[in-house]
Amino acid sequence: MTTLHDPESRGFASDNYAGAHPEVLAAIAAANGGHQVAYGEDVYTARLQEVMAGHFGDKARAFPVFNGTGANVLSLQSMLPRWGAVICVETAHINMDENGAPERIGGLKLLTVPAPDGKLTHELIDRQAWGFGDEHRAQPGVVSITQTTELGTAYTPGEIAALTTHAHDLGLTVHLDGARIANAAASLDLPLRAFTTDVGVDVVSFGGTKNGLLYGEAVVVLDPAASAGLPYLRKMDMQLTSKMRFVSAQLLALLDGDLWLRSAQHANAMATRLRAAVEGTEGLVITQPTQSNAVFAILPAGVADRLRTRFRFYDWNEATGEVRWMCAFDTTEADVDAFAAAIRHELIP
Repeated sequence: MTTLHDPESRGFASDNYAGAHPEVLAAIAAANGGHQVAYGEDVYTARLQEVMAGHFGDKARAFPVFNGTGANVLSLQSMLPRWGAVICVETAHINMDENGAPERIGGLKLLTVPAPDGKLTHELIDRQAWGFGDEHRAQPGVVSITQTTELGTAYTPGEIAALTTHAHDLGLTVHLDGARIANAAASLDLPLRAFTTDVGVDVVSFGGTKNGLLYGEAVVVLDPAASAGLPYLRKMDMQLTSKMRFVSAQLLALLDGDLWLRSAQHANAMATRLRAAVEGTEGLVITQPTQSNAVFAILPAGVADRLRTRFRFYDWNEATGEVRWMCAFDTTEADVDAFAAAIRHELIP
């Protein structure tokens, strides 16, 4: 096949734009050939259970799926009755970027609260944790947080422990959307279980695509008592892949060594480099802490559109001029330096 794009071209729009990591592609090739039992009864998926248990604890069980929206919908469905509701921040991916899938496909209600830094607190949970037993109101049953958040911020283990304790005291379970969970671990310099299993999270949507997989995520159940029916729901929601060995092999490429951490550390480092290169430039305002692979900034009118003639990135808030710049496992120092130079050129007379 003829290559139809410039393989050296990189932007700052999304870590989803990056290709698959070479070690992931090699894992897919290594898993190919011969026959393996379909629908998850293969040796790669069996090995994945062992590896996930090593990262999250002996009770952890992984359910590979196709994508992040599927992982979130399945997780929340399995944690709630038909009349249940989820408390989350307004900027949560399940609320802003999944086209209503949790509500339309999952059949649940989202109860949102504002959070300028993307983080829930127990005070914010209490804004929606009421009406228990009221037949006129969807019943709060799950608290969902994102690590790292959609604003690039990272919860500390202490912050999550306070959330889970409060949620459990209210009779709620806790879901963690870990689309960028590896970036959080890299930022915190902690193992995955330190801010999940060890602090009371019940179910995790484990992200792989943003960290170098071709495709594939996993629902990881940390507390079996908090989730029911996942094998059936996964099929009902069209997230059960027949050739599951190829999803599991990719996750193994990440997690059976340190690729997940190496890639996340690099992406985070490139975001830190970008911020350092442009912070303090007249006319540019950094709006969020850079605790992962994202930089958020406000630019003067017209600057973003001029920059986008060379570098792809997205507006975050068109009303304020806030933009988001994302780095990936394959972002290079040269990429960052060229982009930073272009930003300064637009802003410095």
